[in-house]
Amino acid sequence: MSTAASGTATESLVERFSLKALVESCLVLEEGVAALKDIEIGMMMGAGILPGPFARADERGLDDVLEALARAQSEWGEAFEPPLILRRLVAQGRLGKKRGQGFFPYPQPDDGQSRETVLLETRDDIGIVWLNRPPANPLSPQVIRELSELWQEIDGNLRAVVFASSNIFTFSAGADIKEFTKMKPDEEGRDLIKSGHRFMRSMEQSRTATIAAVNSIAFGAGCELAMACDFRIAAESATLGQPEINLGIIPGFGGTQRLSRLVGEGKALEMNLLGDPIDVYEGLRVGLINQVVADHELFDAAIAWARKLAGQAPLAIEQIKKVSANGDLDEGLKAEAVGFGEVFGSEDAREGISAFLGKRQPKFQGK
Repeated sequence: MSTAASGTATESLVERFSLKALVESCLVLEEGVAALKDIEIGMMMGAGILPGPFARADERGLDDVLEALARAQSEWGEAFEPPLILRRLVAQGRLGKKRGQGFFPYPQPDDGQSRETVLLETRDDIGIVWLNRPPANPLSPQVIRELSELWQEIDGNLRAVVFASSNIFTFSAGADIKEFTKMKPDEEGRDLIKSGHRFMRSMEQSRTATIAAVNSIAFGAGCELAMACDFRIAAESATLGQPEINLGIIPGFGGTQRLSRLVGEGKALEMNLLGDPIDVYEGLRVGLINQVVADHELFDAAIAWARKLAGQAPLAIEQIKKVSANGDLDEGLKAEAVGFGEVFGSEDAREGISAFLGKRQPKFQGK
């Protein structure tokens, strides 16, 4: 056999193996045997396929893969029939990395919005803040600083913002412990915590609605960042937890406060004192998670929430957020009355009422 013929045969074998691996991975996913992230990691770690079949297909382009499978089916048989999920993604225009989304989402940051650890992508009046320090996305002092700076730019200027991870392995594994050990606890450490508190409280009091798209591990400060968002949409393979107790420390970015407000004092104490993570279905049951979706549908679901929230009245969002978290009922009702008065006299309120009476969609301006 000539060298050229040998090379062609090898290429054909590699193509056949690669396509078959993708087909089988899709079938396992469609049958509900395992989640997309778990299949991808399993194929990488167990079968040595690097990158995994889903990321490999995204890189190639799902439309190109679909065409290759159609050819393979006619040449090698029905075992290469294009899977339903692949055909659906292509029909939706999710063609892989070149389009910003395939089996996984891929950041497409705006010009000038690529910081070292954080990226910003905008789509009309919504934004995606990408945590971009793979593989763990730790919340280091630099990340907190860049998030704070970015938030000052977008606070009130975007209607809704999704916080997402640029990699499949973690949303955020927590604080960067190595970086924290280099800091002086009574000075730099305290200032960092205060900076994180200001940033997250600003999110909670803003007219910009926030959604955490929790795709994988959200531990410690990563879980605290998700809790500071207004809503948490999670992939079915994700896990959340506050493991600081295992290091002999306590949560520092609001975990002792926000967790109990979301899941109740008993469950919060359990999570903070035992340090054990919980899966998303337990998180959904106790109120930590708002919605659980399939891994490959997470980004679309989060964007759908953002678009819905972006259509709501910004002033009303701001007031609802401000008055809802008051721990004292009497003080909360007083704050609610003040907030209602401020919103009721706004142009948005007049527009909303007029649109309701006129049976049309309102066009809110945040005035």
